[in-house]
Amino acid sequence: MRVLLIEDNADLAANVGDYLEALGHSVDFAYDGPSGLTAAAADQADVLILDRLLPGFDGATLCRRLRSEYGIAVPVLMLTAMDAVDDRVSGLDSGADDYLVKPFALAELVARMQALHRRASGAVAAGALHVADLEYDPRTMEARRAGQLLQLNRTMRRLLDFLMRQDGRIVSRHELEYLLWGDDVPDGDVLRAHMHALRNVIDKPFPVKLLHTLRGSGFRLAVTDVAHDDDC
Repeated sequence: MRVLLIEDNADLAANVGDYLEALGHSVDFAYDGPSGLTAAAADQADVLILDRLLPGFDGATLCRRLRSEYGIAVPVLMLTAMDAVDDRVSGLDSGADDYLVKPFALAELVARMQALHRRASGAVAAGALHVADLEYDPRTMEARRAGQLLQLNRTMRRLLDFLMRQDGRIVSRHELEYLLWGDDVPDGDVLRAHMHALRNVIDKPFPVKLLHTLRGSGFRLAVTDVAHDDDC
């Protein structure tokens, strides 16, 4: 995914950029309102991450001009240190699609960014998700593999839904833990137990393994000829 990050705090921009690039995203940067508007108007990004308070002119002005003057419909996630309701409403009224209050978890930033991209690309309304012969329909919450109905609990459904939307990319443990528990991650390696249970349902009865563990990196749901840790 191509991301344009407009943030005047260089340290924060670097941290966010490094995190996104480590996940395989392409990130461009701008550090003030005027240069951010120029970069955004070029319409090269899939998602725009925009700080509310910027030098030159603020993020709300940038977003409003991007929509009204340039007709650019790129999804906008606004970052703000102002958490009053009026401030958030003002940001959304300017044309932003979502907001995130500072300080924030990087995993939540990624989850919101990906949700905006899916919504803009129409993936949310595309119906059932597919990876090889594995199918999951978010509307009915039914999963099937090779036509066989799979029995999943609520946690396994959430994990499967998220993993199937990632187009085979490696998903970190931190992303999955945040998906399930937010910032209140339980003690012990509870995620491993959930992933083991999910693998037993979607992979164990079938000859081709789809859910792979990459030690030190995370998890991947994809067809691959390469064996990974804990695939068996």
